Amino acid sequence: MSADPHRRRAARHAQPAAEAAAPAPRKKPITVERITDAALEVVATEGYDALTIRRVAAVLGTGPSSLYAHIVNKDDIDDLLIGRLYAEVVLPEPDPAAWREQLLGVYTRIRDLYLDYPGVSRAALAAVPTNLETLRVGEGILAILLAGGIEPRTAGWARDALSLYVSAYALEQSLVRQRRRHQDQDQKQEWVLSHEELLDRFTALPAEEFPQTRRHAAELISGTGPDRFAFALGLLINNLRPAAG
Repeated sequence: MSADPHRRRAARHAQPAAEAAAPAPRKKPITVERITDAALEVVATEGYDALTIRRVAAVLGTGPSSLYAHIVNKDDIDDLLIGRLYAEVVLPEPDPAAWREQLLGVYTRIRDLYLDYPGVSRAALAAVPTNLETLRVGEGILAILLAGGIEPRTAGWARDALSLYVSAYALEQSLVRQRRRHQDQDQKQEWVLSHEELLDRFTALPAEEFPQTRRHAAELISGTGPDRFAFALGLLINNLRPAAG
């Protein structure tokens, strides 16, 4: 230590030596899993219409070009989304005595997963699945149909018809929700009518032009969405007949 008190005092008031700057945290690498997570976040918070490669890249804090090392295009993201949702589907062991109930259970689960992400079922329409989880669920549905004695071609066509209905149902529900939100924002628009309003409109139609609609208005608008969903699937499933032995 310096014996000179002036130097000691000066040393006490000197600026401390600058500490070495901490290294900047490394960015998480872009992966297929993170891309899928980000895409689901966009759909959950903004709806499927908002889903673009640029929007997914923004959620990940990167540019669109970074994603192309892992995906081919927007259709590839769609395939990943449906695969991620189908990974949540638990398939039952095919039971020849309960195959109709099993089909209804699997498709009800798929419907509920679609409804959690507004509009996402559009990603399943007009698409050839390549994701292993999507193919796993398709295989399971086919196995249930075959266990019920359904002829293979009929089973394949039935699976397509059932899947199409479920996707369309979920898409319609998401559109209804979207219109209700817009209606709340603009009270002048009446895109979605209540049960009572729809009944009033049907019963107020000219009797000479719409006799059946007026007479059966209450029956035409009866039932909840889930009621009608189960009814439509029942029409398809219950008309499948096991092949003659």
